[in-house]
Amino acid sequence: MHSILELVLTLLVTAVIVVVLFKRLNLPALLGYLAAGLLLGASVLNLVKAGTAMQALAEFGVVFLMFSIGLEFSLPKLFAMRRAVFLIGGLQVTLSLVICIALSVVLQICLVYGLPTPYLLENLNWRTGVVLGGILAMSSTAIVIKSLAEQLQLDTPHGRTVLGVLLFQDLAVVLLLVLIPALTQPPQTLLWALGLAFIKATVLLTLLLIFGQRWMQRLFDLIARQQSRELFTITVLLITLGLAWVTEIAGLSLALGAFVAGMLIAETPYRHAVEEDIKPFRDVLLGLFFLTLGMQLDLTVLIRQPLWVFLLFLLPMLLKAMLVYIIVKHRKLGAGSMQTAVRSSLAVCGAGEFGFVLLNLANINKAIPLINQDLLQVLLASMVLSMIVTPLLLQHSSRLSIYFIQFVHRLNSRKLNTVGMNDELWFNQSLKVHKRAVKNNILNDHVIVLGYGRSGQTVAQLLRAQGCTVVALDLDPDRIREAKAAGHRVDYGNATQQHSLTNLGLSKARILIITFSNTAEQLKVLQDVQSLAPHLPVVVRTLHEVGDTDYHYLLQAGNTHIDIVPERLEGTLMLASHALLRLGIPMRKMLHAVQQARGQGYQNISSYFHGVDDSNNSPSFDDIRLHTVVLTESAWAVGKTVAACFVRLSYLGLLPTQLSVQTIRSSLGDLLDGEDMCDLDTVWVLKGTLSSLHLAEEHLMRKA
Repeated sequence: MHSILELVLTLLVTAVIVVVLFKRLNLPALLGYLAAGLLLGASVLNLVKAGTAMQALAEFGVVFLMFSIGLEFSLPKLFAMRRAVFLIGGLQVTLSLVICIALSVVLQICLVYGLPTPYLLENLNWRTGVVLGGILAMSSTAIVIKSLAEQLQLDTPHGRTVLGVLLFQDLAVVLLLVLIPALTQPPQTLLWALGLAFIKATVLLTLLLIFGQRWMQRLFDLIARQQSRELFTITVLLITLGLAWVTEIAGLSLALGAFVAGMLIAETPYRHAVEEDIKPFRDVLLGLFFLTLGMQLDLTVLIRQPLWVFLLFLLPMLLKAMLVYIIVKHRKLGAGSMQTAVRSSLAVCGAGEFGFVLLNLANINKAIPLINQDLLQVLLASMVLSMIVTPLLLQHSSRLSIYFIQFVHRLNSRKLNTVGMNDELWFNQSLKVHKRAVKNNILNDHVIVLGYGRSGQTVAQLLRAQGCTVVALDLDPDRIREAKAAGHRVDYGNATQQHSLTNLGLSKARILIITFSNTAEQLKVLQDVQSLAPHLPVVVRTLHEVGDTDYHYLLQAGNTHIDIVPERLEGTLMLASHALLRLGIPMRKMLHAVQQARGQGYQNISSYFHGVDDSNNSPSFDDIRLHTVVLTESAWAVGKTVAACFVRLSYLGLLPTQLSVQTIRSSLGDLLDGEDMCDLDTVWVLKGTLSSLHLAEEHLMRKA
């Protein structure tokens, strides 16, 4: 029998190791907690599953999660996004519920009439359809928002659409938290129980929101005047858990009271301070909740029911993606472009943490007693798999949307060929080809812009203002249609295909500008330009830094006429130039400093001291970086001259090809050179790749 302390330590050790591994793989921490729970559930620690105290503690993770969502709830924000929230999000959740309820009813009818029914689905009814529909409708707010924020896509059309859908899902959870406990009642009292639950919820919420708002501000004013951080945190916990207790006493869920508490505090000036105080409790307890969920999953289900796991993993994702795509693409509903529809559907098609919350709530309240354990295990496994896939879909959503659009266009053209073209259609197509050829012959001394997104359009606007003729290439048909209507010369085409470049009059262009940031596609374009128009100047936008492998590949792929613009370094130069001007540095000196940095290939500003975050984001051994080596008493270099140290590093082949010495400072802060002697605490500032820095440090610090 394990002691409580041993069990807690085992939980913590497993969680830390697995979550660190998942973070290193750029996967969400929530999935790491699930994986840690899987490992513990499959081990000899199955007895932890019976620990009601552990389960109860984990439930508070959901309470604090709902409290955080209540803090984010804002009526002005809801009104501003009302189309995405109530139209797109509302239809997505409603249709998911309707489809699952209808499927459950059909299966029940089949069972009544003796028709063959799959074993796992034979006991479904409309109540289970409500629960499963709610689970299916949910997406992972934590994973999706985090991924969109990291990719700077929250303010894009698909980002705003996804935010609206997720916001309605959060609101739907509040209703389902009221509905699911009421489903436990027998059929003859079910309607009464549902009505009573909604009446109690309405009355309680109205009283809390109307009267609670009055004393919430006064309470926090009183607590804030005491200037005690501990008292402030305790008050937040008291309000959150107190209102959760009130709703539980009323026969509703704990999470509903926490949501109301968050809404009340959201209207006070203390919202952000409360959010910071509650975050540690929320994250730790929510991690514990997912840990206990993982422990409930039996991994053998992947062996016993692999087909069902695959089907319940794939079909709900396809169904939800199809619903969102149709709604967003519909002219009178979402009215979004095809790319917005595809990327929105990819973002919300996976399962979410609230799906687990609803499933767990249904189990606790016995709202789905007829679902056998095999189906529960299959559901858990499929939901975990879809949450693992979600970050990957978000990461590659742009490319996947392009592939989908290309597939649709090919399909439409194939249908056209199947029907058969008449002579008039052939004549019209030939006329278009002729017009394009004439247009390309007219093009001369023009600028070609590949990629007509925000960067491409900004560059084109500035060039047109200077009287330049600009032609562009893009893959988004909606963007092209709108740009053409505005009088811009934009063609549909893939820049990696040579005929797309030749159709733009590549040989007669003055300059080619590549604004998209996909390195593989950039390299393909540069190779084609090298063969078709080797003397054409090329400007390439890149997100990579000088010294990165991709930056090196771009530099080698182009010719002497290529200019590579690292976006972050250029932003840094602009930041520094504005600061210099504000400090009163003359414009001439500022421009000279900026031009000097560019003229040296950004070498003097591209290397910097790396930290933990930089190691996580850019673990390449080829990156150029700065590194300091502080000599200890036992180091080989202590007592040696600087010149002797240089000889040693040169003998190793590090100087001057792989490594450079920026400065050498004595323990007193004096700069050392030549015949100066290195002493204890002498600091060497080195610049080079990670491998060369490690080798240099090893030989400077090697014991004498």
